[in-house]
Amino acid sequence: MLKRFKQYFQKITTNHDQHRKKVLTIDDHLVEVENTRYFLSQALITDVPEMLAIERAVYAGQTPWDQNAFKTELRRQSGRFYIVMRHEDQLVGFCGCAFDDRRRDAHITNIAVHPDSQNRGLGRFMMQTMIDRAKRLRYQTVTLEVRYSNVTAQQLYRDIGFEKTGIKKRYYFGDHEDAIDMTYRISENGD
Repeated sequence: MLKRFKQYFQKITTNHDQHRKKVLTIDDHLVEVENTRYFLSQALITDVPEMLAIERAVYAGQTPWDQNAFKTELRRQSGRFYIVMRHEDQLVGFCGCAFDDRRRDAHITNIAVHPDSQNRGLGRFMMQTMIDRAKRLRYQTVTLEVRYSNVTAQQLYRDIGFEKTGIKKRYYFGDHEDAIDMTYRISENGD
């Protein structure tokens, strides 16, 4: 009986792992966002310098995440999904997400679009990409933190369907700005 249970458990675990791996890959690399074609791919270690350059452009010369933080995330074997978008071979945006099977939550860890490419639907596209992955994995929520002062991002997230669920006081390193917790509830959005 124990042997049969072990075989059954191994089979469902293997099936789950295969499904998860398939969901957290990109099949269609050429995407169109607001009538412009982009190349979408999973982030690689070699993308980190360009990701840091985007952070510097977005955050007034600062990099909320350093090179080691990005590399650590990209080296993880499971549970992380980072995407980059390129236009004419230039990195224009990236988004990272931590997928937690136990909590059934996909947590957006980082998202940035180069200022020259903002207001073109890229942030919304990348957020929707992560939400779609969470739906395919039958997760319950997608969560994130956003700076209290970043009202533009907050509005985008509300437009997508996120709602404010809390505040983390003095959350951000350096300036100690508060963060607003936001949650997208998959089951409540009819999905």
